[in-house]
Amino acid sequence: MPADDYPIVARRFGLDQDANFEGSWHLTVRESLSDIASDTKKTPDEIAAVLKAARSALLAERNQRIAPARDEKQLTAWNSLAIRGLSIAGRVLDREDFIDAAAGAIDFLRNKLVLDGRLYASFKDDRARFPAYLDDHAFLVDAIIENLQARWNTENLSFAVQMADLMLDYFEDTDKGGFYFTASDHETLMHRPKPLADEAMPSGNGVAVFALQRLGHILGEDRYIAAAERGLRNAWQAIDEHPHGHVTLLNALEEYLNPPEIIIIRGKAKDIARWQDSAAKIYAPARLAFAIDENDQDLPGLLAERKAIAGKTVAYRCVGTHCELPITNPKAFAEILS
Repeated sequence: MPADDYPIVARRFGLDQDANFEGSWHLTVRESLSDIASDTKKTPDEIAAVLKAARSALLAERNQRIAPARDEKQLTAWNSLAIRGLSIAGRVLDREDFIDAAAGAIDFLRNKLVLDGRLYASFKDDRARFPAYLDDHAFLVDAIIENLQARWNTENLSFAVQMADLMLDYFEDTDKGGFYFTASDHETLMHRPKPLADEAMPSGNGVAVFALQRLGHILGEDRYIAAAERGLRNAWQAIDEHPHGHVTLLNALEEYLNPPEIIIIRGKAKDIARWQDSAAKIYAPARLAFAIDENDQDLPGLLAERKAIAGKTVAYRCVGTHCELPITNPKAFAEILS
């Protein structure tokens, strides 16, 4: 680095000030390009070029060090949280690459982490390991529902239904309600926990209830809604005594008391995308909007009744499982959205 460039780098990253981390510098941006350019009689582009060269020099030096080890395993629960976030961000920010990444991760989990009809928790060295826990199933169902709003895929819906059924079959406490952390055929433990509180991760019971009742409303599947209600009844005392520790369950309770608005849009791909975009632009956190191509057939549950109409784009609006007459007029559709 030329000696004349160092003062620019120092001002940008605070190297001309006291060390900010145990006698050394942790680089943070301290001054804007425009301020540095003004004082040094250079253009912002010239300052940016100096800083780019400096970063390259710093990277070359850092690459001489031994890199920290990286945990190479892929976890179902953590991937599901990432899928959910990428799906929401991709939809809101119109980032197809985010949606592609989320969809690819769902494909990976379905193809690599499901063996003999059961979900596994971890994948490493081309091998799925450890029967999955409640969080793996619940987070995945919730993530798929978000991803379906970003890009419809009937196969992914079937995957969500499969995971929801596994939760009911292997994790639900059918006597008292709620869900155990381990499956009924898991190895015998001294205590089989049924965690309710949010900790470093969202509550598995909270996400399970939230996702099951959403899936139940989408499909008109009373089994899922009833299981969600049993989960809330089981958790009621904990929610009442410590609401600040059970926010995920509180979110599920809010949607139980006020079922979500569900909009199903059918028609040609380019037309339904435009209608769905109209729905997405209006802030409505309790609204779910799914754009399903008119060629998608054999849809499960209530979705089978949301049929395409030849030559038209049609929207079906439901609150919970109560539905209104179909809408084919764009103006009328805009009115119900507002």
